Amino acid sequence: MTQVDGAVRPRAQLTLASIAVAFAAADTYVVVLALPDMMAGVGLSADQLQRAAPIISGFLLGYIAVLPLIGRIADVVGRTPVLVGALLLFAVGSLVTAGAYDLPLVVTGRFLQGVGGGGLVPATLALVADLWPAERRGLPLGVVGAVQELGSVLGPLLGAAVLAVASWQYIFWLNLVVAVVLAMLLRGRRWPPPSAVVGLLACVALGLTLTAPERLATGVTLGLPFVPFTGTSRLLTPIGVVSLVLALLWLALVLRRARGRFHGLLAQIDLVGALLLALALAGVVLAFATADPEKQLMSPAGPWLLVAAAVCAVAFGVWQRRTSAAIVPRGLLGARAAWGSLVVSFLIGCALIAALVDVPVFARATQGGGQLAAALVLLRFLIALPVGAVVGGWLTRRCGLWLITGVGLGLSGAMFTVMAFWSRTALDHWPATVVLLVCGFGFGLALSPVNTAMLGATPGDSHGLVSALVVVARMVGMLVGVSALTAIGLRRYYSIADGIKSPNELCPSSPASCRPYVDALLDAAVSQVHAIFAGAAVCAFLAAVLGVLVLGRSGTAHT
Repeated sequence: MTQVDGAVRPRAQLTLASIAVAFAAADTYVVVLALPDMMAGVGLSADQLQRAAPIISGFLLGYIAVLPLIGRIADVVGRTPVLVGALLLFAVGSLVTAGAYDLPLVVTGRFLQGVGGGGLVPATLALVADLWPAERRGLPLGVVGAVQELGSVLGPLLGAAVLAVASWQYIFWLNLVVAVVLAMLLRGRRWPPPSAVVGLLACVALGLTLTAPERLATGVTLGLPFVPFTGTSRLLTPIGVVSLVLALLWLALVLRRARGRFHGLLAQIDLVGALLLALALAGVVLAFATADPEKQLMSPAGPWLLVAAAVCAVAFGVWQRRTSAAIVPRGLLGARAAWGSLVVSFLIGCALIAALVDVPVFARATQGGGQLAAALVLLRFLIALPVGAVVGGWLTRRCGLWLITGVGLGLSGAMFTVMAFWSRTALDHWPATVVLLVCGFGFGLALSPVNTAMLGATPGDSHGLVSALVVVARMVGMLVGVSALTAIGLRRYYSIADGIKSPNELCPSSPASCRPYVDALLDAAVSQVHAIFAGAAVCAFLAAVLGVLVLGRSGTAHT
């Protein structure tokens, strides 16, 4: 078993890392309620939602594109440095987002948050593999999966709680405080080096630069550092220059302190391969994440982005064959359980996104109400996910990984099949709650077996990388799934809507308030969601069958 680094005890380290994972996962969903206020804060009106899309896609880009590189770094330098570094990067991103006064700064902050938040997951999963032997790591992997999914439940609730008493900026100030505290606890009692002190000063200066507190900025003397050299940018001010100088000094101190290790790191990490893989993933993310999932298959630039992603993917494959230090070592994913875990994870993402996006859509269409009411309906699904993850982890020592995966995803597929026949009043009755709970529980069951199979089929010195690849496969599956299933749903909707008579034909006497026309459009919308649920059921059943086939030889967790 790989020796665990760090100044704190391993179990305490895992507890802190799990809390960090939950908090970062919550931040993924916290923007759901805060987005309108964030748009207003950077000068966007409510009808400019498309311009605000980078606030979400920027986070996803950071979360997905850089993840394989961070996973590989975790294998080379250790879990603790990556966990601490990811938390600090998440803190800096929170600082930039909280203090942002325009859209580019918000997007930059969200991107940094995505890189930091995403980097926590593979390092934590690899830490579990370091601490537990193969036959015992299923339950702790299930717990990590549970706290990650718990974040999706807590995120909207946390956002609503903060917005009830303060402005949206305080969501990210809270992120900053929690991330710094967790980083300090993970690092242990060691006295901070000079680079940490300089870094703290740089963050303070940057915070003052971005927020420009009124009492300071409007003072006759104290306000001089906040006066722009030219234009109105707060960065082009004396205090902005001080922030830049401190940041460069911090970088120089860090590189000097880690000079020897830095050269060793470069020798062991395939930066060219990591860059090509990041560009390929970025093309996929931007092609799908910037589209409106209720209206579009992909963004207008999506086809060109996918072509660019394909070119980068081909270049990545060629480079991996030529270099001796490939970021994905040759043969690493050759085992059936290894590549199979990636495909199953991708299909899980394809199916899972249908619940996350279209259960609220169905609720709004059939019950009315706003975003909060729809989120409360989805909460029934989300609550069962972490419960299923813990149960699935516990079962890995008692049942075959293939059996748990097949049963879990089979349950989810069956529930999606039921949802594909929901009536317009389905959510008014208790069986719908049971269906959502069982569907979420089934997805949760499959999380730990898939991670356990991947870690059991790969060597310990690559656990950070392969954990990152599992997360990337699931996230890419969610992006591709939401677009592909939306295309299926829209095709169903337009095929029905084209046959609906106009209000003038249905209600000649009162076309402006034609109830039959409204009901017909509502039926078309419900039928659209039905088609999406049916597609999700197919994805879940495919994942179940594949899980049984490719994880069949994994037995229990004794791999």
